[in-house]
Amino acid sequence: MACRFVTTTGHSPFKDSQPPSHNVLRKKLSNQTTITKFLLLGFFDVPELQILHFVVFLMLYLASLLENLLIITAIALNHQLHIPMYFFLMNLSILDLGSVSVTIPKSMANSLMNTRLISYSGCVAQVFLVFFFASADFAILTIMAYDRYVAICQPLHYETVMNRRACVQMAASAWISVILYSAVHTGNTFAISFCGGNMMDQFFCEVPQLLKLACSNSDLSEVGFLIFSVCLASSCFVFIIVSYVQIFTTVLRIPSEQGQHKAFSTCLPHLIVVSLFICTETFAYLKSTSSSNSGLDLMVAVLYSVLPPMTNPIIYSMRNKELKGALCM
Repeated sequence: MACRFVTTTGHSPFKDSQPPSHNVLRKKLSNQTTITKFLLLGFFDVPELQILHFVVFLMLYLASLLENLLIITAIALNHQLHIPMYFFLMNLSILDLGSVSVTIPKSMANSLMNTRLISYSGCVAQVFLVFFFASADFAILTIMAYDRYVAICQPLHYETVMNRRACVQMAASAWISVILYSAVHTGNTFAISFCGGNMMDQFFCEVPQLLKLACSNSDLSEVGFLIFSVCLASSCFVFIIVSYVQIFTTVLRIPSEQGQHKAFSTCLPHLIVVSLFICTETFAYLKSTSSSNSGLDLMVAVLYSVLPPMTNPIIYSMRNKELKGALCM
């Protein structure tokens, strides 16, 4: 399928049956050609393999959907779980539900309809929502680290510090600030001019792939994005590390082994989820996009977009008796 462009200089658009050569494409784009659609190359060209892709993604999506909906329903309906830790866990499940719904359904629809197109506005929406859900996930995980810190290091002040109003304010602040962050970065991404075509070796609109299509200063845009994002992520990461240093110091002072084990067991799922999130996101966005293999890009994208939303509910419910009891009711 050929790339479709619409010119703003009065020239006729390219015909689907006669794709422009590289030189002609550059010439047209130099006359302020505007991209109206992007082409997501996805995984396979063979129809049978596209069906396989659809089935696999459908199974992964339904698993993530079911797991997170069960967590949300169990916490919402069980009054014993209406405490800060589970309130933030419900927020995390809502975000994971949204995160996995941004990319997978569109990819499945493309495979089913044997198309690879996504509109410009659809691509903008995907980039914004991927930014939003990933950033909000990390913000909520940071707040959850603070919740564990107060619960273990300041147990006498826990109900005062982590009261209902404070929890709602922290969650709302995370959501609102992330909306602004995502809007700024999405606007910055699509403020650049695209003259490298409209084809992306990915199954959704990913920023590193978009930067490869930039006319100029793509390296500067990428570096600016990475520096700002890394600074924000590093501040959250440092906060989590400092919180857990204080937690471990306090737990080791507990005289009974049973008390230590109980305290560690409440922190372990959060630590695993944070580690999984940081590893997948770091591997995805800090790799060199200029020399990365397209197949590797696809596999990494699947890891960071599908794996955390699918495994987070399992990790949190695996050793949590209260949550497992609520799920079995």
